[in-house]
Amino acid sequence: MQEILLNVETKEIRMARLRNGTLQDLVLERKKERQLTGNVYRGRVTNILENIQSSFIDIDEFENGFIHISDIVENRKKFEDLYEMDFELVETETKSRSKSKPKSKPKEEIDKIMKIDQPVLVQVLKEPIGSKGARLTSKISIAGRYLVLLPNSPHRGVSKRIEESSDRSKLKKLIRSFEMPKEMGLICRTASRYASLDLLIAEAHDLLATWEGIVEKYHKSKGPSCLYQDSDIIKRAVMLAIDKRYDRLLIDNYAVYRRCKAIYKTYSGEHSLRLEFYRDNVPMFERFNVEREIEKALRHKIWLPSGGYLFFEHTEAMCTIDVNSGRSTKNEKDLEETLVRINLEAAEEISRQLRIRNLGGLIICDFIDMRMRKNQRRVVDYLKDCMKEDSAKCTVLGMSEFGLIEMTRQRNKESLKQMTSTDCPYCHGGGWIKNFETISIEIERELKKLIVIEKQFAIKLTTHPEVNKYLEQVDKAFLKKFAEKLNAHLDFESDDSYHLNEFHFFSSTNGSKLDT
Repeated sequence: MQEILLNVETKEIRMARLRNGTLQDLVLERKKERQLTGNVYRGRVTNILENIQSSFIDIDEFENGFIHISDIVENRKKFEDLYEMDFELVETETKSRSKSKPKSKPKEEIDKIMKIDQPVLVQVLKEPIGSKGARLTSKISIAGRYLVLLPNSPHRGVSKRIEESSDRSKLKKLIRSFEMPKEMGLICRTASRYASLDLLIAEAHDLLATWEGIVEKYHKSKGPSCLYQDSDIIKRAVMLAIDKRYDRLLIDNYAVYRRCKAIYKTYSGEHSLRLEFYRDNVPMFERFNVEREIEKALRHKIWLPSGGYLFFEHTEAMCTIDVNSGRSTKNEKDLEETLVRINLEAAEEISRQLRIRNLGGLIICDFIDMRMRKNQRRVVDYLKDCMKEDSAKCTVLGMSEFGLIEMTRQRNKESLKQMTSTDCPYCHGGGWIKNFETISIEIERELKKLIVIEKQFAIKLTTHPEVNKYLEQVDKAFLKKFAEKLNAHLDFESDDSYHLNEFHFFSSTNGSKLDT
């Protein structure tokens, strides 16, 4: 059974996708951090970087957006990758020109296209992540349920996911017959194969009306502002449930439940979906163990059913995942097959955790070494199969001689950890502090400098109570004797407001601070 749970709170909406009761994917949307991808803005150029052919644009959000020259000039390949389309230019003149030898286009320069303070019409391609602003494009696309309107691109195409040649031919013929301005293009999405001609025509008119509304708002507005907002998490949940043919959509808020029913009514002919209102007093995410899975997804270590475990570690450049045998290899006769089983379990869990944690960028998976090449291929193939379920674009390479698999996953927004956590103020996000022995050695070093160089002979040392307790048991007598050898006197004091790694020296005579 496949189902979607929608948990609605005052400041946050969470969407969980479950298969046979196990969490497969998680999406969080907070009121303060709403999704920007797909939104259209009137922006203002604030800075132009000629060396990287890019510019920063004020879009009236927390951070300025970022646009590259490739997202301004015509880029057919990007459109094909973005929408998984096979595009066809509809104009006969363009087709005839394409048969002749193509003319090389002069290279565009960003400073020739954009000027400081210039108003621009842009759309968000990629969510802001951390301190990085949103990735923008000037190639606007307005998405509907069945069609996508391209207001400033003449391409018309059909989704690659529609594989039936008869369906493709019918849709291609259909979009060619639409009466639209020549400079505009149209895309038939995967769901369009289920839609009637009347539905497609009605949606095309709606998309054109939306575009006209955006243009009107653009001319009326004076400064940076949002002109169009893409669908929110509630509508996306209903559409996902219909597209993926899920069995049930369960909602724990009655107003949202009624809204979901109203959205579903339009598309009810496509798929029979059970929409249910959750009435139990036990919180829905607790009843379905989603809260426990979220807590697990914020940890470094994840245990596997066989007794092995995964260890996740993040760096600035990449995410590394270490697969360990843990307790699973004890008393095993066939060690190779045991290691293969652990690696296969790990491959499935890695794909699931990447979706739940929403990890992106470069990912290195360190699997347990296997002797036989065929077993290595089994693990790689299984990982690739598991990653097919991911809505983010993923690329998985083969396994190296060291048992490493390199992969990339599209980073479309902040990870679960970035959204729900902040750096520890105590260790500043490092996860480590100096141990007591190291602090004791540093105290000795600083004490020697104060006596020998600064000529201070009446000294008081203040530390955290836990450090003071350690010194009492281990080094306090030694430090006192060390000071006496240098004709100085050392007193000790503790202060629970100090950091564990913090210590200071004061004058015993006037109380002034001695160290920097």
